[in-house]
Amino acid sequence: MAIKKLKQGDPETRVTVEGCYKQSAVIRWQQGQTLDALDSIAEEIPVAMIYNGISHVVMMASPCDLEDFALGFSLSEGIIRKPEEIYGLDVVMADPQSLAAGIEIQISITTQRSMQLKQRRRNLTGRTGCGLCGAESLQQAIRPVKPVPPLPPAAPAAVQAAISQLTEKQPLQAITGACHGAAWCDKGGNIQLLREDVGRHNALDKLLGALQRENTDLSDGFALVSSRASYEMVHKASSCGISTLVAVSAPTGLALNLAKQAGLNLIGFARTGRHVIYNQAEIADSEE
Repeated sequence: MAIKKLKQGDPETRVTVEGCYKQSAVIRWQQGQTLDALDSIAEEIPVAMIYNGISHVVMMASPCDLEDFALGFSLSEGIIRKPEEIYGLDVVMADPQSLAAGIEIQISITTQRSMQLKQRRRNLTGRTGCGLCGAESLQQAIRPVKPVPPLPPAAPAAVQAAISQLTEKQPLQAITGACHGAAWCDKGGNIQLLREDVGRHNALDKLLGALQRENTDLSDGFALVSSRASYEMVHKASSCGISTLVAVSAPTGLALNLAKQAGLNLIGFARTGRHVIYNQAEIADSEE
């Protein structure tokens, strides 16, 4: 798959960020007074993932970094196992004049992966509703978690350095106040790559896709998310080989269980001056 590399700050990236919000007239109340004003509102549009001509799922997402989103989603949801199983990827607006009409991401994948995806879709037939779409049993609801390489957790100083940079690295959040961020940080805690979205899962999928497109060495840093560490976040991170996940809020019990199964370092409540290590990978003694 031919993948174009984009880095945060490239002109094309800035344009797409600008397309992720709009101005709207509001009435602002403050300290007993009202005034007419303009506010920046985050866009949230339907994005359809279409594999080999068959619609798989429609996600509500911010309309930026969608190639990263498609690649990361395909990997973290187990639709493909490696980027090379995608032959081509096109982002198509349903209506070039209106983002609200939605966007299709048309993805061409290998025949084997396409057949497996069709089998998964057949399992959806006949149900009137579900809490976890695509799952027809408790066993299918939580897919087995993939073990990650056993690495030491991020150093306390690195976690704190990353937290101190997070706000300034989220332009869409600064403009709208409505977006999550997912960042890749080096061992020193310096943010190297960041993706944003109205959905926390989408932001992480975008980051996972971007990391693949940049051929990032995942043993050389950690992921930071501006949300709680739900089981989906742990599952997505581990599925792509990330060994340390840092979240600004708490993990859930299921997320902690999955982190233990995967051997993933899980750090939560990462705030200025404090954080909590919920799980730490067991590192074999190199001298044994």
